[in-house]
Amino acid sequence: MPIKEADLRGLLEGSFPDSEIIIEDMAGDDDHWKATIISGVFEGKSRIEQHKMVQDSVKGHDIHALAIKTKRK
Repeated sequence: MPIKEADLRGLLEGSFPDSEIIIEDMAGDDDHWKATIISGVFEGKSRIEQHKMVQDSVKGHDIHALAIKTKRK
């Protein structure tokens, strides 16, 4: 089942408060997402660690495809 943008945003904002979060529906089907998260919490973490943090924040939710881009504030 696809995830709505508001639900995905809620998951990410809950895990990364005080961050800038940009979400794009890549195919217009609520099933292929691109998320850019700009957060100070990524400071000192490798790109792999940053992406794992994002993956963990949506774990257990039915997301078919999520392209992740992270940046340090």
